Amino acid sequence: MDIVEGGPAAAAGHEAETGAGGEAGAGDVGLPQQGPAGEWEREPCPSDSLRTFGAFVQALREHAGLSRTDLGVRVHFSKHTVESVELGRRMPDPRFVERAEAALGNTGALRKAARHLTRGEPGLAAWFRRWARLEREAVSLCTYENRLVPGLLQSEAYARAVFDNSIPLLTDEQTEAQLTARMQRQAMLRDRPTVPFSFIVEESVFRRRLGGAQVQSSMLDHVLEVTAPRNVSLQVVPLASEFHGCLDGPVQVVETPEGRRLGYSEGQQNGRLISDPKEVSLLCRRYDTLRSQALNPQESRDLLERLRGER
Repeated sequence: MDIVEGGPAAAAGHEAETGAGGEAGAGDVGLPQQGPAGEWEREPCPSDSLRTFGAFVQALREHAGLSRTDLGVRVHFSKHTVESVELGRRMPDPRFVERAEAALGNTGALRKAARHLTRGEPGLAAWFRRWARLEREAVSLCTYENRLVPGLLQSEAYARAVFDNSIPLLTDEQTEAQLTARMQRQAMLRDRPTVPFSFIVEESVFRRRLGGAQVQSSMLDHVLEVTAPRNVSLQVVPLASEFHGCLDGPVQVVETPEGRRLGYSEGQQNGRLISDPKEVSLLCRRYDTLRSQALNPQESRDLLERLRGER
């Protein structure tokens, strides 16, 4: 789920956003040198591409029979910097890439790999980042949630309440990073008015007073506002429903610009990208079944209006 970003925690928020939501940003290859030794700052949130690049550097170094100290001498950086790059803790400086390329065979492989490096995405769970990128490029997005309000629909106060309930407790800095990531991620609802966003959420989620009555009230106002545009639909599964097509848990499905469908499923401290066509087809059938069993969009808005009136 959206939690870290990427899961209830994501939904709620973790290292990465968790708590039914995710969040992030990318960066360019290389950072300017800092300090007399020409070192650069450690990445606050290593990305998968940095870790992969680092493993590639390490494999080439070991194949060449060089120690980290040896490679450091050849690229004019310390062995500690070489270690940090190999472990994915630092974005390699362009000069590091060029010198390492020359020192490790000059095949062009490191230069090509460096073009695909991206920075980590603060506020997003590691397992959620790839999905978050797919989400930003999708031509349609379907989300079913039964634990909490999906991250894309959460009010700021509700999201903060989700993060405040994270176990282990988050620091103030972590909370703010995840909150910022979540709010930035929500911009896609406004910035992509021609992309259809479909949400199916359990009635019990809207009745739960997470954070207190005032937070619940503002959350209902917020959900009604952000689901008002024509491209955003919200359907509520009523408590009285006798049938349910998604009893196996939350699910998300995106359609890529190439017309491919991918699924995402999230649990405790993990998330799984589903690409197998048969599995994705099953998820789509379940989602479509639940869509037919839930209240229609107008009935769902009426229900939320009634809940708001009970406050």
